[in-house]
Amino acid sequence: MAREDNRRDNRGGREETPEFADRLVAINRVSKTVKGGKRFGFAALVVVGDQRGRVGFGKGKAKEVPEAIRKATEQAKRQMIRVPLKDSRTLHHDMEGRHGAGKVVMRTAVAGTGIIAGGPMRAVFEMLGLQDVVAKSIGSQNPYNMIRATIDGLKQEASPRQVAQRRGKKVAEILGTKPEAAETVEA
Repeated sequence: MAREDNRRDNRGGREETPEFADRLVAINRVSKTVKGGKRFGFAALVVVGDQRGRVGFGKGKAKEVPEAIRKATEQAKRQMIRVPLKDSRTLHHDMEGRHGAGKVVMRTAVAGTGIIAGGPMRAVFEMLGLQDVVAKSIGSQNPYNMIRATIDGLKQEASPRQVAQRRGKKVAEILGTKPEAAETVEA
């Protein structure tokens, strides 16, 4: 056991990649008819996240299921995005995302609401680390399109800090909590 500790110290005491959780969303079996019979292939859809605001999805195809899942997981880790979370539990504002015929609506929720979302969207939210969100999928029920629409919506998420920085203002001005603003409204 002491050797393992020394190995960690020799590497600089840090992990090269943070620990990611992954969720298998869908496996699709496809077949190709050839002269000798049928050849089967598998396509896997995987969502990966650190449950602290980073999430990504990937798809992989191979002749065997484990290989397809491995390829999908690697692609998901390469395509991760960062999403700002409010109090590390919910979204800052309501939003909607689109991809093809799929449309998803995501809304903030009070503490204790939980994840109210279906199938592939739930996997994205759990891997992202959201605890309270209400979401609805409208249109396409294809898991690929639902995940792409969800990621599209999450890319639109902006924290008050980001908005203030973009506008060249302070966070208090954006949130409307500045005392001078309240006095000018009363006058």
